[in-house]
Amino acid sequence: MTAGCTAGPDYHGPQNAAPATPPAFVRGDASQGAIELYQPWWTTLADPVLDQLMSRALASNPRLDAAAARIRQARSALRQRKADGLPTINGSAIHAKARLPGQADDGGATTLDLYNVGFDASWELDLFGGHHRAVEAARADIATREADLADVRVSLSAEIAQSYVDLRDRQQRLILGLEALALQDEEVALTRQRFERGTIARGDLLQQEYDRDGARARLAPIRAEIDGFKDKIAVLTGTAPGTLDALLDAPSSPPLPPAQVAVGDPAALLRRRPDIRAAERKLAAQTARIGVADAARFPRISFLGLVGLGGSSPKDLLDLDKFTVAAAPRISWSFLDFGKARSRVDAAEAQRDEAAANYRNAVLAALQDAEGALSRFQHQRESLTDLVHAEGQAKTAADLARQRSEAGTISRINYLSARRSALEATQAKVRAMVGLTESFINIQKALGLGWQGMPAEGPQTTH
Repeated sequence: MTAGCTAGPDYHGPQNAAPATPPAFVRGDASQGAIELYQPWWTTLADPVLDQLMSRALASNPRLDAAAARIRQARSALRQRKADGLPTINGSAIHAKARLPGQADDGGATTLDLYNVGFDASWELDLFGGHHRAVEAARADIATREADLADVRVSLSAEIAQSYVDLRDRQQRLILGLEALALQDEEVALTRQRFERGTIARGDLLQQEYDRDGARARLAPIRAEIDGFKDKIAVLTGTAPGTLDALLDAPSSPPLPPAQVAVGDPAALLRRRPDIRAAERKLAAQTARIGVADAARFPRISFLGLVGLGGSSPKDLLDLDKFTVAAAPRISWSFLDFGKARSRVDAAEAQRDEAAANYRNAVLAALQDAEGALSRFQHQRESLTDLVHAEGQAKTAADLARQRSEAGTISRINYLSARRSALEATQAKVRAMVGLTESFINIQKALGLGWQGMPAEGPQTTH
C-alpha cells in the first residue's frame, strides 16, 4: 500500500511535543561524565548483600511478572491485528431433515434430507490503510509495554536499595542508641550515689532517670522499623516476610556512593528513561489510531467465497457434479451517518493531543527529577563533610574529658556526658551518610538507570 492511500497522519516522532532540552544539567557539577549503561549502578556501592538482594528481586518480583504478562498480551493483540488483514476461512458440514406437508402425490407429508460440506472465505481489502494503522498502533503498544517493564525495573531497583539503606541506618541507630543508653545508665547510677550522699537534690536524679527512660523508649520503634524493613525487602524479592532474616540480621554500615558519579546529559536522559519512552510510544500509537478512525469514513470492499458439495443423500457428498462455487464482492459505505465517523476521528485526534501533552509533561518531570536529585546530592555531600569534621571534634573533646576525669579534675559524669555528645555526633554523621546514599539512589532513578543489561521479557522487535 502506498503512503498516499493510507488514512491518517504519518508519525515522525514527538518533535512538536518535545520541550526544549538544555545541553547540560543546571544542578550538575564536575562529576558529570559518560554513563556505563550495562553496569548495574548498585554495584558501585560495593555491598555484596545488596547485590544479592537485587539479583533476587529482579528475578522474582511479582510486579515484573505482571509487566511481562502485559507484554505478552500486547504481542497477542498484534498477532490478532495482523490476522485481521488475512482471509478468514470456515469449514462446515450440514445434515438437515425437513418435513414438508402436502408435497407427496397422495397429499401427505414429504420428508427430505439435505447433506452438505463446504468452505466459505471472506477477505476485506485494506483500501484506505485502516488495517495498516491498526497494526502500527499495536506495534507501538508493544514498545510501550516493554518500556513499562523497564520502568518497573528502575523503580524496583531504587526501592530495594532505599529499603536496604534504611535497614542499615536503623541498625546503626540501634547500636549507637544502646551504647548511649549504657552511658546514661552509668550516669544515673552515679547520680543516685551522689543523691544518697546528699550532695545533689532529688530533682537532679529524677531528671537523669527521665532522660534515660526516654532514650530507652525511643529504641523500641527503631526495633520495629528494623523488622519492617526486613519484611519489606523479603517481599520485594518475591519471598515471604522473615525469609531473609538470617541474611539481614547482622548489622552493617550503610553503603556509600563512589567519589565520582557520572550523570551524562539531558538529551541522553530523555532517550534512556523508560517512562519517557513509554509516553513517546503512546503518542505514536494514538497517532496511528487517527488513521484507523479516518479509514472508517470511506467505502469498504470485501469478498465472500463459497465452495461446497452436497445433495439429498450422503453419496452426493462425493459427487463432483454436485460441486457448488459462489463468489460475491461486496461494497459497503456509511456515507450518511450524521457525523459519527467524523466525530470518531475528532476523538482520536484529541487523544493524540492528550498523549502529546503527557509526553511533554513526562519530559519536564524527568528533567525536574534529575535536577532535584543532583542538587540534593551535592548539598548532602557538603553536609556530610561538615558532620565528619564535627564528629572528629566531638571525639577529641570526649578523649580530653576522659583524660581530665582520670586526672580527677572533672567528674566521671562530665566525661560520660562528653561521650554521649560524641555518640550524638556519630549518629548525625550516619544520618548524613544515609542521606548521601539516598540522594545517589535518587539520581540513578531520575536518570532512568537500573534496567539496562537485565534479562527482559521480549525486548524483541516484532515485524
